[in-house]
Formats: sequence, structure tokens, C-alpha cells
Amino acid sequence: MALTCGDARRAGEGREGGAVVRQDGDRKFVQVLLVEDDPGDVLMTREALDDHHVPNELHVVRDGVAALDFLHKRADHEGAPTPDLVLLDLNLPRMPGLDVLKAVKGDPALARIPVIVLTTSDAEDDIVASYALHANAYVTKPVDFDQFVDVVRKIDDFFVSVVRLPRR
Repeated sequence: MALTCGDARRAGEGREGGAVVRQDGDRKFVQVLLVEDDPGDVLMTREALDDHHVPNELHVVRDGVAALDFLHKRADHEGAPTPDLVLLDLNLPRMPGLDVLKAVKGDPALARIPVIVLTTSDAEDDIVASYALHANAYVTKPVDFDQFVDVVRKIDDFFVSVVRLPRR
């Protein structure tokens, strides 16, 4: 299931460089894969990316198996784009987020994709395990809506406007 953020429907100010990968006329889009099973967190993430200055196309999968299918373009995701950024929850059905992270970072075809762990867990074991598996960042989800929106926008700004990512 792909959800497109509002900015992906409007012209925006995309960064020239690695992260901006798709153009549609004058519009440039950053492909973001959100791996999240909580509909409320999906909605808040979409809200955070809507009306933001970086145009995004948000794709959502709700479990770890679907995340790997999306990334490998299998099953229902045969035509899926390769994301420029993955936002990964750890607490997922069918396959835990740490297993998804291990699979992504262990696959040479996927390893360059930045994976941001965005989860409710603030357990030190989860933080250590995520970085040991080469997560690019670990962010604990704020409970407050405004803080959540702010955090997601900061992640988006940093990884698509500040960081230089490799082209595909």
C-alpha cells in the first residue's frame, strides 16, 4: 500500500544530489518507506510530511515481511521504487524490526539505504542492537503529537536536505 504525501503532489524545493531521485515535470520526490503497524503513527507521520518543504512520496508497509517484499520488489510490491530513506519501527508483526534491519544492511543491494529506527522503545538493548546492525539513527517516538511531527520533519530535513546520499 503506497500513501503519497501532499508535497509529492505539489512542486517543491528538492535538493539537487543523492536523495532526490524521481522527477515529474518540475517536481522532485524523495521516496520514503515507512515500516509501521500502528495506524495512528502512520497518520502522524503522513501529517508530519504533508505541507513540509521537502517533497516526499510516502510508501507504507505494516510488517517486517512486507518491508522486505517492498525492498526486494516481490509479491504485491513488484513495481515499488527503491526508497531513499526507510523509517523502521522495531515492534512489528510477522518479522521484528531488528530482523528487517539485519536483512537490509546485510544485502549489498540495499545496504546503502539509510534506515532510521523510529520506535517507542527506549531500551538500551534495542539501541545497542540497532547500531550494531548499522542503523543510521535511532529515534524514540515522542508521545506528544506536535513533538512527533517535529521529530519526523527533522529526520526528513536532515536526510534529504543536509546529508549527501549516493545516487542509485
